[in-house]
Amino acid sequence: MNGSFKHTLKACYLGYITQAIINNLAPLLFVTFQKQFQVSVEQLGLLISMNFFIQMVVDVLAARYVEQLGYRACLVVAHFLCVVGLAGLNFFPIWLPWPVVGLALAMGINAVGGGLIEVLVSPLVEALPGEQKASAMSMLHSFYCWGHMAVVLASTLYFNLFGLENWNYLPLLWALVPLANAFLFGRVPIRTLSEDGAGLSLSRLLSLRLFWLFFVLMICSGAAEQAMSQWSSLFAETGLGVSKTLGDLLGTCTFALLMGASRLFYGKKGSQIPLQTYLFVSASLCVGAYLLAVFAPWPLLSLVGCGFCGFSVGIMWPGVFSMASLYIPMGGTAMFGLLALAGDVGCSAGPGLVGMISGLADGELKAGLLASVIFPLLLVLLVPGLGRNKKMDGTDIKMKS
Repeated sequence: MNGSFKHTLKACYLGYITQAIINNLAPLLFVTFQKQFQVSVEQLGLLISMNFFIQMVVDVLAARYVEQLGYRACLVVAHFLCVVGLAGLNFFPIWLPWPVVGLALAMGINAVGGGLIEVLVSPLVEALPGEQKASAMSMLHSFYCWGHMAVVLASTLYFNLFGLENWNYLPLLWALVPLANAFLFGRVPIRTLSEDGAGLSLSRLLSLRLFWLFFVLMICSGAAEQAMSQWSSLFAETGLGVSKTLGDLLGTCTFALLMGASRLFYGKKGSQIPLQTYLFVSASLCVGAYLLAVFAPWPLLSLVGCGFCGFSVGIMWPGVFSMASLYIPMGGTAMFGLLALAGDVGCSAGPGLVGMISGLADGELKAGLLASVIFPLLLVLLVPGLGRNKKMDGTDIKMKS
């Protein structure tokens, strides 16, 4: 074992960059998959939903068994699975008789690795020495956004240099990131929440009504984020009629940039802003951003809506995590696993709803995005209710469970 907890934190940052790669590389290639492999919009929606459904299953299993298997072993395996999944985007659609099955297999393997990373990295950072946990969590999740931006910018540069017809080499290059981080996690020091006695059993956690409020908030957070994120590239190309380069840069990339800026801002200034207020304002802005993307009379203004949606969803996922840790401080790994599950339910439901409604509307993505405004609207309605709940200590939890 080498290095300090600073190296552990850097490995966690790279873990979230890996998560960004496996979630956002494939959507940049959706139009290519449609043309080369004859994959329909409905099938693309099913692939997105399958990705997050598998992550949900992994979240449940990880919440129950990860401490028995060990954080280090799980993190190393998770990153190697991401290597296989990314490489599989190149090989599996060609090797298998049905390309869509090959894409599903590659994305499924990625989902297992990504699900493990998602469950393990946040509590790992929560357990590191230091104060200002909410700011640290927001800073951690900002690296998902910088990874998302890197995927868009570097992939766009690749397409312009080597041509979209050579897309199949790109996943192999991105696979180098999880490969390097697998070896890094094999060496850095690891400290877990259970070492501080902060692990709460699943049965006790599930008996808390307050936990279920956070569970619903996480569903809405994941759905509000991914409904726009997963479809913004295709929305820009086919729905707004702009070029792939312009759509990726002004839509997808701006979304990631502003989402990262929101998280970085709270990571730096979080101690000065009440998290509940920041969540409520962000959810309200998100409603407006969705409506602007759908109803704006000009394509570029719709892309502005896509971008500002990124800023508005930035605090949602890490903010709900941090609020849950504040209100249920003994939640431990089980709570992080189940909240990750809730987030992935939303990540599946949001893009899935867009795909389903768009399919019913003859491929009109604006109809699907309009339906998805329900998710940030629910956050607007539910976040104020957090202020009516008391923060729990160990005694409260024992009494209520």
